[in-house]
Amino acid sequence: MNIRPWVVVEPPDSRGLRRVTIDGQLAGSAWSRAELARVLRRRGCAEYVDLDDPASVHWRGGDSGDWPDRPWRRRSTMSLMVAGLLVSMVFNVVIGWPDASGALTFAQRITGVLFVLSGVLLGISAISALDHWGRQQFKASGAIVLLGAFTVLATDGLLLLLWFEEKEYTRHLLVCLPAFCWSIWALWILVRHTSWKGVPQPRKFAAGVVVTALLTAVSLAYSTMYQPAAAPMHFTLKAEFGKAREDSRLPFVHVPLTLHVKNTGGVPVYILNDIYTVRGRGALYSLGEEDLMAEWRESVGKQGTREGEAELYVDRLAYTTISSGRFSESGNSLDVGQEYALTRVFQLPRAVEYDTVSVELQISYMRKDRGKIDVQEFRSAHPSWNERDRSYYCDPAMCGSQLIYRARVRHNNNLINVTRKPRYVTAVWSPRGRFISSISSFPFSFSVLGDYAEERRELERYGAAGARADAEIAVAELLRSAG
Repeated sequence: MNIRPWVVVEPPDSRGLRRVTIDGQLAGSAWSRAELARVLRRRGCAEYVDLDDPASVHWRGGDSGDWPDRPWRRRSTMSLMVAGLLVSMVFNVVIGWPDASGALTFAQRITGVLFVLSGVLLGISAISALDHWGRQQFKASGAIVLLGAFTVLATDGLLLLLWFEEKEYTRHLLVCLPAFCWSIWALWILVRHTSWKGVPQPRKFAAGVVVTALLTAVSLAYSTMYQPAAAPMHFTLKAEFGKAREDSRLPFVHVPLTLHVKNTGGVPVYILNDIYTVRGRGALYSLGEEDLMAEWRESVGKQGTREGEAELYVDRLAYTTISSGRFSESGNSLDVGQEYALTRVFQLPRAVEYDTVSVELQISYMRKDRGKIDVQEFRSAHPSWNERDRSYYCDPAMCGSQLIYRARVRHNNNLINVTRKPRYVTAVWSPRGRFISSISSFPFSFSVLGDYAEERRELERYGAAGARADAEIAVAELLRSAG
């Protein structure tokens, strides 16, 4: 005769949950005596079973009063685990999606995709946490939660590493820093309870989790900190004078000027600022009785004189701006192989006293694979003499007349954006030759000097630089071509 009790209650596990079998078949599990009674009622045998009768119920690892579960502590731990995983899931997806969907380079897209995938993993981990601190119907749920905690540690650790480079406050730090601390707490809880026990070969799984997290962190750090230099920038700039034409009604000649810019490099760019300037040169000619250095010393310091020029037979070089203008528009794109050409006409009096006329074309640009500019905002000019625009106003007696272009610039790697203060690109233009382009975090002001070390660093980070071309022609040649 079989005298084995037909109801068996197993010893409590690490969380206090006790498995229940009836006639050798798993009937469920219970956290308490009352829950055990509910399990038996579902099986239709509660009224026939006396829980304190050893002939009806066999208690293993304790008796009917041994229920070590602490519901408040268990549910609090579960709630904190789920909340941390869900917050990190949203955070990682928000960070990664802009790069995954819109980055220009493959490495940046991979960074974004990794963050989005990590968010998906964290969502699965949050669901697994409900099971792991519940009835553990899925044996690997604890291991999945452990993997999620390692993922939060790796991604938020990377963000904090990037933040420590410049230690600038951003609102994302309010999520990143608590999430990093949460991941350390979560790993301590999960390791202490050996949450990987339900997985075959748990040691190999744990080692795989650590290696995967480290490789992911290294990959993300490399793709974030490394700025590829394999695609250099090249431009072809040309400035040419055409054949002058005489005006039959006025004592002037009309001189055509053709400007040309082509992106011959491997990366598209934004045009931040540009200017062309036509200058006439006046000079006092001599027979060169003095040596070259004496002529140069006498010319240096004269108004309008270029200090980098020295000529033996001319003295007192002076330059006068004849024409100045914009070649393109701030914020315009110049894609690979794309070119712009512009033809302008300027006037010279037939009795002009200049001996030569020169033109200088300058552009400043920013690589599009490094950042994205709010083009609509950047194309709005702010006149410095407009008193109603207090942010950009400056007394014309002190600053002259200038146009200021300013807009937000975002790095193409969104990990940089969330660990730095906002950056702004600024361009200043004036027909007198005022030509400035900068990128920085400080607000624009004529009266407050910025951090020029930061400007140089940001210009390099965003791949901003400049190019120029010039040409010169004798006035005698222009007048001869005009007939």
